[in-house]
Amino acid sequence: MDTLRLPEWLKQKKNKSDATRELGKLLDREVPNTVCQEAKCPNRGECFARGQLTFLILGTVCTRNCAFCSIRHGKPLPPDPTELDTILHAIKRLSLRFVVLTSPNRDDLPDGGASHYAYIVNGIHEAYPEVKVEVLIPDFQGNYDQLQTVLDSSPDVLNHNIETVPSLYKDIRKGSLYQRSLDVLAEVKKRRPDILTKTGIMLGLGESHQELLDTFNAIQNVNVDILTLGQYLRPGKDNAEVKKYYHPDEFKQYKEASEEAGIRFVFSGPWVRSSYLADHVFEDVKENPLNYVRS
Repeated sequence: MDTLRLPEWLKQKKNKSDATRELGKLLDREVPNTVCQEAKCPNRGECFARGQLTFLILGTVCTRNCAFCSIRHGKPLPPDPTELDTILHAIKRLSLRFVVLTSPNRDDLPDGGASHYAYIVNGIHEAYPEVKVEVLIPDFQGNYDQLQTVLDSSPDVLNHNIETVPSLYKDIRKGSLYQRSLDVLAEVKKRRPDILTKTGIMLGLGESHQELLDTFNAIQNVNVDILTLGQYLRPGKDNAEVKKYYHPDEFKQYKEASEEAGIRFVFSGPWVRSSYLADHVFEDVKENPLNYVRS
């Protein structure tokens, strides 16, 4: 059990609305492999209303064992090529306009799953060229050939989450390296400056105020376009405990601090998750295209 009591501002989405319940039934029936359902995301009704869903590809078993994550650790199954058919069906059936693809770490595969990402992205582009695609990728153990495979499929947004501050990596992100994650984001901008980059941080794992500010600066230094800041909530008793629940006012303050550091587009709030309203950035680009031109 967490030693901290859940504050009132985090209880507001606890009860599902009838609309969200009906959406859950539809997704379970039509699209069983969405992260929206797997993680019981509290924002799924809002995102779905905007024509956006997040799909979990490459299975539901991870080769790493991060303390914050509820995905099962173990030996995964081989990639399933029929996942593309499921996603294309969902795009048509649910009139999706924005698709997010994510996966567990697949360190067991020779290319870390990069070719499967590319296969799915290329398939979506071919069948529905008007649909925007964001990929939330693992670090591929710093292998830039594998990263290039994904970049060659030209996703609209490439997301790789920093997740937390460097001092917590040893306990929270076992098997991952803070600098390696930053380097992956930097390499994307070097190779494909036309692709928007994105990262996310969970608050409440034990980070200090100064560590957050330092991490914002590090993210800005590798030219990341989009940052998400959300409250860490413990998925289960075997996961890391919540060290602090941040008040919504604090999320506003950190949004301002990250923007002052130079990050151009920031989502920040207790319920914000990595893929929350991911399509919104494109509306901003259409209105202010120069906002995302890097010098």
